[in-house]
Amino acid sequence: MTVRHLLEIDDVTPAELETILDLATDPQPGPVLYGRGVALLFEKPSARTRNATEMAVVDLGGHPLTMRGEEVGLDSRETAEDVARTLACYHAVICARVFDHRVLERMAAVAGVPVLNLLSDLGHPAQAVADVLTLAGHFGKVKDLTVAYIGDWNNVALSLGLALGACGARLHLGCPPGYQPDPKALDRLGAAGAEPAVFDRPEQAVNGSDAVYADVWTSMGQESEAAARRVAFEGFTVDEKLMARAKPDAVFLHCLPAHRDEEVSASVLEGSRSLVWTQAANRRHAARGILRWLVAG
Repeated sequence: MTVRHLLEIDDVTPAELETILDLATDPQPGPVLYGRGVALLFEKPSARTRNATEMAVVDLGGHPLTMRGEEVGLDSRETAEDVARTLACYHAVICARVFDHRVLERMAAVAGVPVLNLLSDLGHPAQAVADVLTLAGHFGKVKDLTVAYIGDWNNVALSLGLALGACGARLHLGCPPGYQPDPKALDRLGAAGAEPAVFDRPEQAVNGSDAVYADVWTSMGQESEAAARRVAFEGFTVDEKLMARAKPDAVFLHCLPAHRDEEVSASVLEGSRSLVWTQAANRRHAARGILRWLVAG
């Protein structure tokens, strides 16, 4: 059997993504990991990703084994390839949250077991699966929805756009100059069917949207840029006034953690239109669907 990996959403076809979503919502997932281990390697700290993935492994009857980056020493104590080969001796799946996406690619090239991206500098596919699960659960569909992503073009935005495209939805990006996707990324989104549209102002992106999505302005590893980013993103806070430009039934999404009154106002984050806690809960279901698909096909 060919070993499949999920390093980014476009590693799977739209039909395969639909299967993963179906598996994620299956109330009887079955013990496909019974008696088997799943390695969870975290170079970056995590709250939702670790809890969601560990519990997803438990849901499938397996045993999660979590390791911090310093315990393993990728490319310092031993190479990423050797770590992957070693973990594959004990585990049915290797899940990793890394700084450099190329590490995942190197691990997948030699592991012999599925490798799942739990976040890298280039993508966050498990989050994107949870995002579309949340939209589907609320609206009853994802096809033909318009999602406005407001803020910094980053790994979350790319995976979200690829997932939306695969599900027949559109992506509007409200990003200040200097923090927008490059032409190559836009081509990739377009090829996925996301119909990306980029706007310099958040108001333009949000107009008539079905959902508004925000993420922190300063991601892990960018802390030295925080002051400059606050200046660049002035006016990009998702508040009640901005939400009023979306459709009356529009919802708010955020991958968390959130900085209240920076990228989103406290009133929106905790308001009736916010689905962020449903979104967080769906991280477990998303991980369960992905793992089941990787292991059982």
